[in-house]
Amino acid sequence: MRIIIEHALRQNWERLFSYALRLSGNRDGAADLLQSCATKALAASPPEDGERIRAWLFAILRNIWIDEHRRSAVNAAAAEEALEDEQWRRDDRMIAVITVRQALERLDQPYREVIELVDLAGFRYGEAADILGVPVGTVMSRLSRARLLLLNAIEGGTVRPFAARQRKRANDT
Repeated sequence: MRIIIEHALRQNWERLFSYALRLSGNRDGAADLLQSCATKALAASPPEDGERIRAWLFAILRNIWIDEHRRSAVNAAAAEEALEDEQWRRDDRMIAVITVRQALERLDQPYREVIELVDLAGFRYGEAADILGVPVGTVMSRLSRARLLLLNAIEGGTVRPFAARQRKRANDT
């Protein structure tokens, strides 16, 4: 069983890390989440259906994040500092990524979570339903609503510049 879990972890490591990064908001937090996920998965018994092991790993990761999130509030300032520290090229693609991230942050957790699982992590509706513990119809409904809310947030101008940019502008004047 351990070999099956190790193989599944290797196959899904990048996607798990990407999902952990979106949940935690920073690379160190994502690495910690992923390490906890691997430890917990290796100590558990995987689902008998081998095709469900990927969703099982993502569910473990999500549950660890929920447990940690309940213990301490997410520090939005730390996430902004991490973004400031990175070297971003100022091209249209990066601006679009930042715009979508900001819009995603404005969505309520259930909507943001379903977009992260289906659109960003590539899960099928049934897999996302298993991870979230809701019916498939709920996933489909939330996803439709989430995409509309995301589009409205982007088009409606509810996305605002990062606080660091606002401070820089204020200092420049």
